[in-house]
Amino acid sequence: MSAKYKKLGEIVELIDERNKDGKVQNLIGVSIDKCFIKSVANTIGTDLTKYQVIRKNDFACSLMQVSRDGKIPIACLKDYDEAIMSPAYYIFRIKNTNEVLPDYLAMWFMRTEFDREASYIAVGGVRGSMPWEDFCDMKLPVPDLKEQKKIVNTYNAITKRIQLKQKINENLEKTAESIYKNSLTTKKTSISSLGKECNITTGKLNSEDATIDGEYPFFTCSQETYKTNTFAFDQEAVLLAGNNASAIYPLKIYKGKFNAYQRTYVISSNNHLISNYQIYFDLKNKLEEFKGVSFGTTTKFLTMTILNPIEIHIFSEKDSYELTTQLKVCFDEITINQKELVELNDLKQLVISRISGM
Repeated sequence: MSAKYKKLGEIVELIDERNKDGKVQNLIGVSIDKCFIKSVANTIGTDLTKYQVIRKNDFACSLMQVSRDGKIPIACLKDYDEAIMSPAYYIFRIKNTNEVLPDYLAMWFMRTEFDREASYIAVGGVRGSMPWEDFCDMKLPVPDLKEQKKIVNTYNAITKRIQLKQKINENLEKTAESIYKNSLTTKKTSISSLGKECNITTGKLNSEDATIDGEYPFFTCSQETYKTNTFAFDQEAVLLAGNNASAIYPLKIYKGKFNAYQRTYVISSNNHLISNYQIYFDLKNKLEEFKGVSFGTTTKFLTMTILNPIEIHIFSEKDSYELTTQLKVCFDEITINQKELVELNDLKQLVISRISGM
């Protein structure tokens, strides 16, 4: 269906509502993965009246360093009725929701083509930033409201399925973790170290190697999984982000063909008494301690010096077999769901791409 093209500036308006009475305390930010995250900043003694208020269905974005990052951190607020954000963010809302749906606009911002166009425009900006005026000059197709609702409903149905599968996996992991922790308290173990009991390597790719239509998962320091057309690993392994400026280190276990960013650790057990599931949970228990660890720069970076001494538990032959068997049941189901999640996310991108063809 054909659609009229309009400039963003015709559709949205800037909002600058300050938290004058200081009543709103929920401080949030926007990640490079285009979602809102709770701020980890210490606000004790901070004057929160200077912060901006963002309300449900409002948008927030950062236009700094767009060409460097290749993405605009931008999102539509859905999880809170109101929150506060740093004045460094642009907060805006749709002028007329009878013309453009917030969910439709949010989908447009999710497009890879949107980030690519924004990065191109921002090249001439100071430090690769994008002026608000240039952002407002970007155009998007605006079909009639009925067509927008149809696209949004399809997208939301897929999103709900993804959320369901993610919740199932979270519950499966909690079950597995409970089994593991119970074994630690009821079974006898000896202690070794990660460096001694595991093969630890890193990926070889850069972020630029991610592709739109890649065949294999590409794990990076982000919580988002990208794709690539090459694979360097065909195994079960624990993947740990080596550095992250927010001190949040994504950790996951994956089985199959994949590739990894050069600062993502690929870890696998070399001891038959220690399963990768155990490695996963031992690392997970250490993640909180990793926060605040830095090496030479303000970017938090987990070095081999930090990782090698991490304690790893070793069970007896009998107990190891029983534990691994129990954990495998949970993680096999998680793997099946992970594969469906990949397919569902591909389907989401297909729905988003419909906007480009209008």
